[in-house]
Amino acid sequence: MFNAPDQLWWQQAVIYQVYPRSFQDTNGDGIGDLEGVLRRLDYLSETLSVDAIWLSPFYPSPDADFGYDITDFKAVDPRLGTLETFDRLLSEIHARRMRLIVDLVVTYTSDQHPWFVEARRSRQSAKRDWFLWADPKPDGAPPNNWLSAFGGSGWEWDAQTGQYYYHSFTKHQPDLNWRNLEVREAMLDVARFWLERGVDGFRVDAAHWILKDPDLRDNPPNTAPRSILARSMGEYDSQLHLYDKGHPDCHEVFRAYRRLIDSYSTPEQPRFAIGEIHIFDWQEWAKYYGAQLDELHMPFNFALVGAPWQPEVVRSVVEGLEGALPRGAWGNYVLGNHDEARLTSRVGEAQARVATLLLLTLRGTPTLYYGDEIGMVNGVLTPEQIRDPWGKHDPTLGRDPARTPMQWDDSPNAGFCPEDVTPWLPVNPDYLTRNVASQSAEPRSMLNFVRHLLRLRQNSRTLQQGAYRTLEGAPQGCYAYYRSTESERLVVALNFTDQARTLRLPSGGRILISTHMDRNERTERDLALRANEGCLIALG
Repeated sequence: MFNAPDQLWWQQAVIYQVYPRSFQDTNGDGIGDLEGVLRRLDYLSETLSVDAIWLSPFYPSPDADFGYDITDFKAVDPRLGTLETFDRLLSEIHARRMRLIVDLVVTYTSDQHPWFVEARRSRQSAKRDWFLWADPKPDGAPPNNWLSAFGGSGWEWDAQTGQYYYHSFTKHQPDLNWRNLEVREAMLDVARFWLERGVDGFRVDAAHWILKDPDLRDNPPNTAPRSILARSMGEYDSQLHLYDKGHPDCHEVFRAYRRLIDSYSTPEQPRFAIGEIHIFDWQEWAKYYGAQLDELHMPFNFALVGAPWQPEVVRSVVEGLEGALPRGAWGNYVLGNHDEARLTSRVGEAQARVATLLLLTLRGTPTLYYGDEIGMVNGVLTPEQIRDPWGKHDPTLGRDPARTPMQWDDSPNAGFCPEDVTPWLPVNPDYLTRNVASQSAEPRSMLNFVRHLLRLRQNSRTLQQGAYRTLEGAPQGCYAYYRSTESERLVVALNFTDQARTLRLPSGGRILISTHMDRNERTERDLALRANEGCLIALG
């Protein structure tokens, strides 16, 4: 494996997101657990050879938002394991020379968290100011027009104390008041707790939502709706969210987090934070690195997730990122996660490999969503099977289809849980033919394509460190770019169409991998790309 001495682990890594509820059930309750992640570590470290695991929430939760409404930030949900299980998992991850990133949920708690239970007892409660409370308007209406991302007003009436409390998401997730210094210290202490246990980094959830306008001003109307996610959020998109999130004061909080994280970093274990930042203005997005690169190590780049799958659009996104990165900052790319439709469902079966080649060869840290390596597609649920609060509000917004259980083999329930157990979400019926076991045995499968590509990346200084430059003159429906160092030039050539194309290269070269998994020959300057084919070529 190539190891760049002047890069930190998170700059070289391929991150793999595990949604624990859907990865592997070991205790027969139909819900994935930490022991299940433990049992599948060899798959992650040896079969795939990814470098880091991002573990979605595993904290105690009443499941109003399936792990994100948390009642104890310093514990493990008993259904998923114990702190002892977590410690064993972390130890085994490190033994395999991988890293662990955990979700740090900072914007809100569960309404059953002891802090909020105490806060709503009375207006005089010691924890009252830990959350966002406000009086009604004279007619009893909410204090302003702020909305919940999950539909309706963001304000919930509390009859016992005669005030509204604010929730950016469900009413069961009251937002914390980050202007209260006790809240800041308590939440920094949560990060300190997991750093002490040895985690390598954090994915900061809903990072730019933490601070709001202290004057509670109304959001103005949005005259040109542009969803913050890949799909419309309906009424939520009717406003410009100027005052309910993204307040400039949040940068002070991220600097505090960065100081804490840096205080735990060592040359052997540099710690790391990546933030969930759904901002599509590159200049605003880049501010979350910090003026002195002293905030988040990286804000997540979601621009490709919601972009139309067209070469000119993809090129524009990549060039936008390259142009916006502050000097010394490092970029990243993601094509799927637990909030979005599955990659294969978005771009189509024929283009899924082309998209994966893009993800794993661009300059920056890629994050791969569980199951995308076998081309998992959106599940289909009946109304009775919907668990996601977004999906219950509007089925077109539901995230359950992208969270169905991992498809390990063709046994009942895809090897996720025992045959006589009902999984928490239904297994996609295509598991009989789309699963890890069957694709492991098929040399040209999606899984083996991803495995081969990951190994190429891990052993390539050029793919890990090299510069990016667009290759001009690509034929219609294609996008191509260089990755280069002083000693090597690679070209990535992507055909987005269902027709053959010819790409003029600056010189001949050798094909290192094709998405069709059937080429490794030399090519002359005119590279023949078949329909829906991508190639990685070493020039010279």
